[in-house]
Amino acid sequence: MFNSATISPRIVEALYCEALLLADEVRQAFASPPGGEAAPESDQTGAACGPVGPGRLALSSEGLRTSTRMMHAIAWLLNHRAYFLGEIDHVQLRRNGRLSPTLRHSEKGQLRPDVVDLVQATQRFYDRLLRLEGCWGLYDKAEPSAIERLRRGIEGRLAG
Repeated sequence: MFNSATISPRIVEALYCEALLLADEVRQAFASPPGGEAAPESDQTGAACGPVGPGRLALSSEGLRTSTRMMHAIAWLLNHRAYFLGEIDHVQLRRNGRLSPTLRHSEKGQLRPDVVDLVQATQRFYDRLLRLEGCWGLYDKAEPSAIERLRRGIEGRLAG
């Protein structure tokens, strides 16, 4: 059996609510232009006309990284909610419910201080999930297969 003492449905629910709030803050921060500037005029296809400055490019790039980080965190939490509700088993969770350690990193060079604080908050949240995932040990300690259990049973009977 798996050690579920370090994670419970209540913890997952609380983290899920926190993730949704944080994701909404991310959406608001990266959806609006920096400093309340007017959005650049766009052509009929919706593509921005004119050059994009390095500050806007940095904001867009970090917005994509930060949004991706939060969506992965929410997906991880949704998978764990489904596991606790019995909608998926531990094999499905192990296969589909892993966090990527590479999503922790960001480049905050040309961002406003309030955006940098938000990016760091998403990184801290993601790091918490990574620590929780590592402590739980669901992914490292797979149950023995049916054949392995039979082999152990036969060996036990022969030895005893």
